[in-house]
Amino acid sequence: MANKSRLTKLAVYLYIPNIIGYMRILMNIIAFSICFSDKRLFSILYFISFVCDALDGWFARKLNQVSTFGAILDMVTDRISTACLLVILSQVYRPGFAFLSLLALDIASHWLQMYSTFLVGKVSHKDVKDSTNWLFKAYYGNRIFMGYCCVACEVLYIILFLLAKNQTENITDVLMNAAKQSSLLSTLLALLLFGWAIKQTVNVIQMKTAADACVLYDINKKQKA
Repeated sequence: MANKSRLTKLAVYLYIPNIIGYMRILMNIIAFSICFSDKRLFSILYFISFVCDALDGWFARKLNQVSTFGAILDMVTDRISTACLLVILSQVYRPGFAFLSLLALDIASHWLQMYSTFLVGKVSHKDVKDSTNWLFKAYYGNRIFMGYCCVACEVLYIILFLLAKNQTENITDVLMNAAKQSSLLSTLLALLLFGWAIKQTVNVIQMKTAADACVLYDINKKQKA
């Protein structure tokens, strides 16, 4: 019985989506170890890892290999990789505090959302059908819309890293100069900034909604006592 349990546990660890997750971690380790010595290779590895974020979810649903471990592995990898890139950007651009604030918002909103999800007994943190906020529901209810916002955010960070030439860059000056270089780049940056802004707005809404859920849980708990 014990051997069967161990084999079952091993099988979950070796789910194809989870193997993709391990590959993402490895790519990110390599990417961040060379981020300043080879910016282009870093950007390629980081972006491939980001794309694999969509692939592991697709394989999980297609092969019926959805697991709690896989979902947590996926989110932790997402949060850590984005956090590391934001820390790097905070050292390259001024004011660096702006990027550290984005890091804090990203981690706080997702952590609160995950915790409140388990408190109310939901299976997924993306289950926001009972939310009264239309943007929050639209974000998690439409994969294409959510995908656009996530891609816009990560690609914007990658482009900002590639555009930085020294460690005292002013982010506004860099964006303005880049936009002046070509109309195509200007349009791309506008689309990326729009998606990025929506994602940050959703993060704020998510944090507030999740905090409210935690407070309501405490209130209901005291009333039942």
